[in-house]
Amino acid sequence: MPDVSAPNDNAMYRTLLESTKAIPWKIDWATMKFAYIGPQIVALLGWTADSWVSVEDWAMRMHPEDREYVVNFCVTQSQAGVDHEADYRALTKDNGYVWIRDVVHVVRNANGEAEALIGFMFDITERKKAEEKLLNLQKELEVLSFKDGLTNIANRRRFDSSFELEWERAGNERRPLSVLLFDVDFFKQYNDLYGHTQGDKCLVEIAQTLSLALDGPRDLVARYGGEEFVVLLPDADAGTALKVAERCQRLLQKKSILHALSPHGRRVTVSIGAGTVVPGGQAQAADFIKAVDEQLYVAKNNGRDRIEHVRLEA
Repeated sequence: MPDVSAPNDNAMYRTLLESTKAIPWKIDWATMKFAYIGPQIVALLGWTADSWVSVEDWAMRMHPEDREYVVNFCVTQSQAGVDHEADYRALTKDNGYVWIRDVVHVVRNANGEAEALIGFMFDITERKKAEEKLLNLQKELEVLSFKDGLTNIANRRRFDSSFELEWERAGNERRPLSVLLFDVDFFKQYNDLYGHTQGDKCLVEIAQTLSLALDGPRDLVARYGGEEFVVLLPDADAGTALKVAERCQRLLQKKSILHALSPHGRRVTVSIGAGTVVPGGQAQAADFIKAVDEQLYVAKNNGRDRIEHVRLEA
């Protein structure tokens, strides 16, 4: 790069530098003052070229949230004689900001000592907006991937992920972990009688009702599949798990969803399999879920609309 600090710079080089969208600049290392900054800076940020006097102006025209990290990084790299790049939000004169990528080259003299810093500022605002939009989209997709499309509660994938984490936590801390499995009683008959659209509405109401029964900060209700739901209760012992299961039954009874073909009060009911374990020793996660599932089938085989509980020893 030519020396752009002298007033008699080659006109061609100056024209080239000042016709690009990138903004060239030069800082004298000894004084830490700007020897030159391209006039394009005015159109981009609003600050006139002659107002860029020292590195202090550069630092203070940076977004406060970016300033400390970027300044420290650039100073450290420059002192070490390392070329570097930094992304930050540069403040505009009208109190807005523009995303900048500053590309910095350390110029050395014949003795290898730092003599100047030269570089280019690039406007990367549109790129940052695109990256932020993509990041938000990825977050939305991640949320959707853990949400049941019908009921808007967690799905099986979310339950499996949370259960794995809570199992490990409970094992490390020697804390109890409880799971409740629900099956909607006589749901096939409900669908046959009222139709699948009404069946879907019924599942949504059940999901909302079960959600109201939870109060632990890490409690989770999820659709397990079809007309089955599951509740994860970290730190819940057997007594607490049974209380939550009973609360679920009471809330559904209060909801009183009509089911003309149900022998249990002509309303929608659920069978519940419950289990509690303190993970550790020989206890396996898959065996625990299987044991809870077996309790669900015991509840169904014993007449439905009931709770069956098992406590596994570690």
